[in-house]
Formats: sequence, structure tokens, C-alpha cells
Amino acid sequence: MRLQEMFDLHGKVAAITGGARHLGYDMAEILAEAGADLVITSRKLENAGKAAEKLRGDFGRDVLDLALNVLDPADIERFAGQAWGWKEHVDILINNAGGSFGSSEGPLFDRTCEDLQGLIGLNLSGSLMCCRALGAKMAKLGYGKIINIASIAGLCGRDRRMYQRAGMSGQSVDYAAAKAGLIGMTMDLAGLLGPMGIRVNAISPGGFGGLERGGINETFNTDYSNATALGHMGRDGIDLKGAALYLASPASDYVT
Repeated sequence: MRLQEMFDLHGKVAAITGGARHLGYDMAEILAEAGADLVITSRKLENAGKAAEKLRGDFGRDVLDLALNVLDPADIERFAGQAWGWKEHVDILINNAGGSFGSSEGPLFDRTCEDLQGLIGLNLSGSLMCCRALGAKMAKLGYGKIINIASIAGLCGRDRRMYQRAGMSGQSVDYAAAKAGLIGMTMDLAGLLGPMGIRVNAISPGGFGGLERGGINETFNTDYSNATALGHMGRDGIDLKGAALYLASPASDYVT
């Protein structure tokens, strides 16, 4: 197989939950550039629509925009049915929807039980149900790529002093629990779905965006950057694209 064939996604459909901004949009861009048609979701249909319009204009690909609340199992089933029915196949699923949940912030002891459970639902249970809904359809065709976006928080404990010095509360431990669960889920799904022709992988990004994205200050940016081997946070628009393309493309057909 030649280089161009290994990364060619023409004729493929990629569904990206939470694909309207930040890392989700970055991954949408690179898959569209490689030839894939896209299904983009956001909690608000308006946001998905704006992202879809830009992707169509920039890359000339077909893009379906859908609203999706991953905390609602019925909504996930609706999304899976619409995404599949659009082109009668979905070849790539990227579970990127997630993030913060609720109004209680800070350490575990300050979190409400409702917010804790909601965050785990948003970052773990929703992805599992998306895998269930679209994985069953992929299995019937004998092919699929599932990429779960986890986090470095699911792999190592964070130094909370870094957040305290910057006057930030940071994500609570329930976020780390959800992302660690996503990594465990990925490994077991890889074993379950591999014989059905579906490769399942996870990407666990470190901190992304830095000062350019907002939400952090210079103190945190410096401390975090100094704690990484490369000396900087991940760069939006650059640093996740290659990993996503690799795992979505034929280049990774023996990776699960």
C-alpha cells in the first residue's frame, strides 16, 4: 500500500461527537482534508451547523450537522440512526463529547453528588452508549474505527499545587475517574469488537490550547509547560490532528 492510500479517507463517513469546536473541530478538519464526509454534533444544533458550513466551504465535503445530548440514551439512538441513514454507513466514530458538568467546582469534597454523576455520564457513559449504538451497526458491515478521546488525567494524578498557585480550581477527581474509565472501556471494547472488524483506540491528550484558548493564566501555563517533556501545552489546530488521522485511516488497520 502506497503512502497516499494509507491515509486516504475518500468514501468514508466519520461521526465526531462534540465536533463543533476546539479538538473536535481540529479532528474534523483533518479527516475532511483526507477525504471523509462528516457527521458533526454539538449540544446546540446552531453550533454544529456553523461548524458544518465552514467545513463544507473549506474542504468541499458533505457534512451533516446534528444536535446531540450524550446524557440522553434516546437521543443517542436517534443520532446513531440519523448518522447511519444519511449515507447508509458510518466508518469512523470519534467520541469527543465531554468536559465539565454542573455548577459545583473545586475539590471532590465540594462537588455535589448530582454534578459528580452528571460529569461521569457526560464523559464516560455517553461514549459507551455511542459505541453501543454505532458499533452494532458497524459490526454488521464488518468494519469500523472507534476513537475515544480520553485524557492524561485518566493516566496520572495531577499536582493540585499547580492549580492553587494559579488561583484555579481545576477539574475534580470525577473527571479523572471518567477518563480512566474511558481508557479501560477502550481496551475491553478492542477485545470485544476486534474479531468483528472494528478497531477501538483511545487518545489521551495532555493540556491543550494554552493562553491562546483562554481559561488559564500565565502562572498555570508556565507551570504546566515546565512539567512536560516538550516544554509546552498542546497546540490547537496542530498537535492532535496527526494522531486522529492515523487511527481513523487504513494506516492503523493493525492497531487496536
